[in-house]
Amino acid sequence: MKARVTISLKPGVLDPQGRAIHHALEGLGFGQVADVRMGRVIELDVADGTTEEQLADMARKLLANTVIENFRVELA
Repeated sequence: MKARVTISLKPGVLDPQGRAIHHALEGLGFGQVADVRMGRVIELDVADGTTEEQLADMARKLLANTVIENFRVELA
């Protein structure tokens, strides 16, 4: 079974990677972009019967830094 954990920085946390991407887009002429926030997606192949709560537990314990990041889990 496929699962996806999407991780993003919490609002108010500085995002230097997002800022660098935004600056590069402006330099390439894409001035219509107002802001960029960088995140990541982790795709997992898990055993049938794995629950969203188990995936959330994985995210809290290892995949995301819950002090500065939010996460969302999805089962496919």
